[in-house]
Amino acid sequence: MKKAIVAGLIAGSLWGMGQPTDTSAAETTLRYAHFMPAGSWQNQIIFEDWARSVEQASGGELEVKVFPAQTLGKAPAGYDNAKNGIAEIAWTVQGYTANRFPLSQIVELPGLFKTAEEGSCAFQKLYDSGVLDSEYEDTKVLYVHVHGPGHLHTRDKAVTSLDDLKGLKIRRPTTVIGKLLEELGAEPVGMPAPGIYEATQRGTIDGFMLPWEAVKGFRVDEVAPNHTEIGLYSLAFVATMNKAAYDRLGAAGKAAIDANSGMKWAVIAGRGYDQGDIVGREAAAASGTIYQLSDTQTTAWEEAGQRVTESYLTELEAQGLPARQTYADFKGYVADCRAMIAN
Repeated sequence: MKKAIVAGLIAGSLWGMGQPTDTSAAETTLRYAHFMPAGSWQNQIIFEDWARSVEQASGGELEVKVFPAQTLGKAPAGYDNAKNGIAEIAWTVQGYTANRFPLSQIVELPGLFKTAEEGSCAFQKLYDSGVLDSEYEDTKVLYVHVHGPGHLHTRDKAVTSLDDLKGLKIRRPTTVIGKLLEELGAEPVGMPAPGIYEATQRGTIDGFMLPWEAVKGFRVDEVAPNHTEIGLYSLAFVATMNKAAYDRLGAAGKAAIDANSGMKWAVIAGRGYDQGDIVGREAAAASGTIYQLSDTQTTAWEEAGQRVTESYLTELEAQGLPARQTYADFKGYVADCRAMIAN
């Protein structure tokens, strides 16, 4: 995917910004629920822009109302909220419901990609291949993507070695990342991202794993000034729709949803996360301290990541899932996406 093409996709997604959209006579209103703050870049660039694009494409058939900050259900319930029609559309983290998307969560394993853009492109290719179909059979997936590399952030103790990490209570976003933290010697504590600020402030946890953009987005640099830049993981996300709600749409509504599904929005989301990481890192550096690991320590952390990868793939294979082939396919898609983006 050439840079010019990617830029065109982004520009195309923003075309409706500032343009009047007459939804007063819309035949159908769709509720789009997510857990990011209303003032976040995601709410504007991913959700509001998607909503405007769909409304424009539907020719007045659809109105999309965005509900940020868990106002239509808590983050862990996001997928079920779409499945059950509490919201017609939801955006969530697959790993918030443990063991439900085992093959999808292969994309969270350490060291697979360098940027959210290439990772999102590869994840969408993996989904489009059909290997993940059974994991999402009860909803209509609009697009999938990832965030950029996640780093370690701590409240009181700077972490520059594995010894520093031992025994610390660290928030983990998913069970896959929890296994990585255990291998590194930490004590993982599960919770969705919106709960991190309060848990860190109270001392319930000693730190957390997040990408730079989320550190700024959730303002958690205010309670954790120590940042260890290691980039060991990324999260899988999905934007998905209630099947019955989609089936009830008229031809124009379905066409509008279909035109705003797939690779176009996977890339928009991934590129947005990369840009957010630049801004977030600058903010974290201004308010706290960013630590780099020595070459020896980096190798030790990466070896721990390799052990977790092997363990996870073995576990899925024992369940009869094509984990190693999926892992290999995803790495191939990453290479394809990296080459296309570079050109």
